[in-house]
Amino acid sequence: MEDVAGTVRDLIAAGKVRHFGMSEAGSAAIRRADAEQSVAVLQSEYALWWREPEAAILPLLEELGIGFVPFAPLGKGFLTGMLDANATFGDGDFRSVVPRFSPEATKANQALVEVVKETAASKRVTPAQIALSWLIAQKP
Repeated sequence: MEDVAGTVRDLIAAGKVRHFGMSEAGSAAIRRADAEQSVAVLQSEYALWWREPEAAILPLLEELGIGFVPFAPLGKGFLTGMLDANATFGDGDFRSVVPRFSPEATKANQALVEVVKETAASKRVTPAQIALSWLIAQKP
């Protein structure tokens, strides 16, 4: 980690790179990298149904002044309300190998989708708008 961050630091000093960002890094890696070169931003999955970054990553980023870019805010399509408990995914679709999209998990996660759909209906918006609004409301 130190070698990569140091190389990026040299590239920034040479004017070839403006900022240093990371993706899907853990707390220890972020700290090690930031000690060598200030990390500007971290990109990680974060959504209404995947809130893992809240435990350690988001507090660390706030402590270090590092920005955050969430990806898959619609739960890889699940939080749109367009997938039901019988959803299947083709061989070329990465969701076909993700445990969260197994038939059992898809059926179990349908309860969350139903709450999102009900909330959306009461507000006269789409489930996707609810999922995105939740994300935006977390922190600036």
